[in-house]
Amino acid sequence: MTPKESLGLFGEKLGMTQIYDEDGMVIPVTVIKLEKLVITQVKTEDKDGYNAIQVGFCEVKKRKLSKAELMRLENNKLPAFKYLREFRVSDPSKYEIGQEIDLSEFENTEKVDVTAKSIGKGFQGTVKRHNFARGPMTHGSKNHRLPGSIGAGTTPSRVYKGKKMAGNMGNKNVTVKKLKVVKIDKDKSLILIKGSVPGPEGKIVAIKPSRTVWNSH
Repeated sequence: MTPKESLGLFGEKLGMTQIYDEDGMVIPVTVIKLEKLVITQVKTEDKDGYNAIQVGFCEVKKRKLSKAELMRLENNKLPAFKYLREFRVSDPSKYEIGQEIDLSEFENTEKVDVTAKSIGKGFQGTVKRHNFARGPMTHGSKNHRLPGSIGAGTTPSRVYKGKKMAGNMGNKNVTVKKLKVVKIDKDKSLILIKGSVPGPEGKIVAIKPSRTVWNSH
């Protein structure tokens, strides 16, 4: 038995606020303004090697797109979109170009998975990036926040891959699963999700209904 196939939506993270439930308890929520998705391409396993639908959202000027993307959209009588994303589907015949995907995808949905690129914190050292302990601050020590030894000399004469060192922190795709949907405002295309979601304000986040874990036996 497999879970019901469900698409997702994309939206702009507006920020955080708080609301009160029926018992008067304060609930911290993240407000996301959902975008209207339009199917721009239907991919099949015979033609493209896998089944999926491509959706576009956020209309922009034509000069923002490549000539190939613009030509394909114009041939399908669609406007130019800033973002083009894909959803894997099992039966692409159920979808057609120009079809819109709206908030009905989240009907009776209690929990969602949110994916976005985390806030970038630039180049950071090992203390901040990996929670390393610092060295002694007194008695003439000159090793306060240095990384220390990164490997032996003659053997193996190299640094192993994956060694925790200083480097770029953040700015990676992060998925937070099973966040509770507190409220959906269909008139304003807003969804309120309990807790925080990845990414800074004003950035695009992907939201999909959380999948149920099905037993194989």
